[in-house]
Amino acid sequence: MAVRFPWLVAFIFGLLHGFGFAGALSEIGLPWQSIPLALLFFNIGVEFGQLIFVAVVVGAGWLLRQVIEKNSLSWGKVAASYAIGSIAAFWTIERIVAFSG
Repeated sequence: MAVRFPWLVAFIFGLLHGFGFAGALSEIGLPWQSIPLALLFFNIGVEFGQLIFVAVVVGAGWLLRQVIEKNSLSWGKVAASYAIGSIAAFWTIERIVAFSG
């Protein structure tokens, strides 16, 4: 089914998550008439976040291409290594703190 109708699988997946999120909103005391607007703005925020992520990745790819074209690959490798290592360290510390308490 996922191969033949991927849009249907995505729709059902999103619908189930929307119901779950709506249930969580009602549990925290949000009135029923406010839930559709909250879901709409939540989804708009998610889409906006995805667009920002894609823009950052495309920008980083463009910057990396500029660095490679100028034969400064060694500097680019060092910068990329530090960036990846910093993110990995941050995520590791964040998860350790989350699991410890």
